[in-house]
Amino acid sequence: MTQWGLSEKERAFFIGGTVGPIEAILHRGAEAGCAAGKGWVAVICHPNPSQGGTMDNKVVTTLMRTYRDLGIDTLRFNFRGVGKSQGSFDKGRGELADLQAVLAWIGTGYPQSRLLLAGFSFGSAMAAQASHEARGLAHLLLVAPPVERYAYDRGGRFPCPVSVVIGGRDELVDAKGVHTWAAQLSPPAQLLAYPEAGHFFHGLLTTLKADLNEHLIHVLEREKA
Repeated sequence: MTQWGLSEKERAFFIGGTVGPIEAILHRGAEAGCAAGKGWVAVICHPNPSQGGTMDNKVVTTLMRTYRDLGIDTLRFNFRGVGKSQGSFDKGRGELADLQAVLAWIGTGYPQSRLLLAGFSFGSAMAAQASHEARGLAHLLLVAPPVERYAYDRGGRFPCPVSVVIGGRDELVDAKGVHTWAAQLSPPAQLLAYPEAGHFFHGLLTTLKADLNEHLIHVLEREKA
């Protein structure tokens, strides 16, 4: 497992990708996190780079703080062409390769930890696609997934439990379609629905964090049982 300095809370660094360095930040899990948070590491994927998505997106940083506050070391990163990551937008193909490089780094840096994978919007599609080959993956969190535009499941299945977060007033994603899709998975995804929320959960991020905190504690406890 990655070793932390006594006062070190986060670490900015680069991961080798297929077209050059991938900019990443690793956040140390809070010491006061819950007991169920030990032995996990989380990776979070940001929304569409061609539409301004970065690892500093507010939904992404909300997810990061949620995992971190549970005591989980958490990594967020910029897809190619974003921030200091090399390359240019590749319509999902290269971005999936970026995530796979990040997961390979996790496998080396956290060989004994189980993996939690999350993504927001476009990032949820990358997380879903990578999940089918990700080693040690215990849970997949998909926030505002545009399931009408990208591949997600394989034959209605994922290799791990799945949770889906969706706003009822999402202006970019077909919310009703997400509900239908999540219910048809085998087993069905656990759904966290916010009827008044738009795509970016403006005004509801504090509520989202609190709800995810409680939800993920149950996920971790169930997976460790």
